[in-house]
Amino acid sequence: MRITLLIAVTVLAFANLNGHASIRRLQGVHHMDSLRGRTLRWTFTDGPMAGTLIEHAFHDDASVTWRILEGQGKGVAVREKHFASMQVADNVQMVSYLAASGHTLTVGLNLATGRMFGFGSNDKEWLPMTGTFEVVQ
Repeated sequence: MRITLLIAVTVLAFANLNGHASIRRLQGVHHMDSLRGRTLRWTFTDGPMAGTLIEHAFHDDASVTWRILEGQGKGVAVREKHFASMQVADNVQMVSYLAASGHTLTVGLNLATGRMFGFGSNDKEWLPMTGTFEVVQ
């Protein structure tokens, strides 16, 4: 009985991840209450950044460094002065920052599934975006 229950719980846990989450997420990373000190890699699946892989390093001083690893603009890296993040529900973090370029990015990160939903904007446009992410540190 215990083995059957353990197998059922394990299968349900992995099924809930929708194939997007890494083993690290199962080891407690999804319980984080802040992004400070974390590095995440985001892949946008739609919007103007579709197909782009961007690494975000969230520093303890509340700055964020983003670097385009794949896609249009590959190699570009910028450190922005401030970001804000907060836990809004179990396994859901919101993060937002205003880039020096005038662009704002605000996304919700579902830490249980590895899915992200957000909006990018500037002084002329506002665009919804979705994608996936992984915690790398």
